[in-house]
Amino acid sequence: MAKVKAEKIKSKKFTFDDFELILLSLPTVIWYALFSFLPMIGVIIAFKTYRIQAGKGFLVSLFQSEWSGFKNFEYLFKTKDTFIMLRNTILYNVFFIILGIIIPVTLAIMITNLYSQKYAKVCQTAMFLPHFMSWVVASYFLVAFLDTQKGMIPNLILSMTGEQISFYSSEESTKYWPYILTIMRLWKGTGYGMVVYLASITGIDGTYYEAAVIDGATKWQQVKSITIPLLKPIIIILFIMDVGRIFSSDFGLFYQVPRNQGAIQDATLTIDVYVFNALKNLNNIGMSSAAAFFQSVCGCFMILIANSIVKKVDEESAFF
Repeated sequence: MAKVKAEKIKSKKFTFDDFELILLSLPTVIWYALFSFLPMIGVIIAFKTYRIQAGKGFLVSLFQSEWSGFKNFEYLFKTKDTFIMLRNTILYNVFFIILGIIIPVTLAIMITNLYSQKYAKVCQTAMFLPHFMSWVVASYFLVAFLDTQKGMIPNLILSMTGEQISFYSSEESTKYWPYILTIMRLWKGTGYGMVVYLASITGIDGTYYEAAVIDGATKWQQVKSITIPLLKPIIIILFIMDVGRIFSSDFGLFYQVPRNQGAIQDATLTIDVYVFNALKNLNNIGMSSAAAFFQSVCGCFMILIANSIVKKVDEESAFF
């Protein structure tokens, strides 16, 4: 009897609604299978000495190349720059994650509380525009400010202190670059990061605020008791995703903006920049694949750790 009941329950598990959901998800599943999971076969290139064979395609050359074990990973950890690039990559990302949450959330709340909707839209558009500018163009704008001969900032410092600073070719200027890179990152990314929070705030039910106004709550009390608690889930999700990229860096920011100058590499060298320079000089695709694999594995572990910490603090806000 129990067996019959179990079979009936089992037969009711799959319904027409489930079929519709599967059908709807099918294009996404196929897209991910073809463009996200199938290319992962290429991960084995990190463990091989890849040699292109004449008359044979990429896959045949890949599978017939010799295994190299972990030799492609050794160059990442045996160089004297290992500590510098790991330190820079992690510390910059920590600051970017913290500032990338605080500033966009604050600005999004401020803009939604502006009385003039036209002024709010102008502010939103003005902050969003830098996102569409490439780092190459942005780097030339920065040169206009920092160039030793014609730049506004070095000439201003020279006229005020009598000291001439060469921001691109002097090791002494290394101490300024963490601030310059952080400002550039915020200038370009804040508007784009703010859009998600603006969309979330717009989706909050207006009756919460109406009830708060009736109870005599001030704007700050409304933000503290309604806006921030309802933004918490999206903040946590974006935080976990950012933590997953903590071993990666914005290549354009760290390569184009400081113009790959060796004198200031103590402040600008990250894993991605080091791998690009190594690939350019050594022309070894296995090494770059090993670095990307290392970044991906570390990122995956960081996501799991961040999610487990969030789960212990607030289980409902955890990513999975």
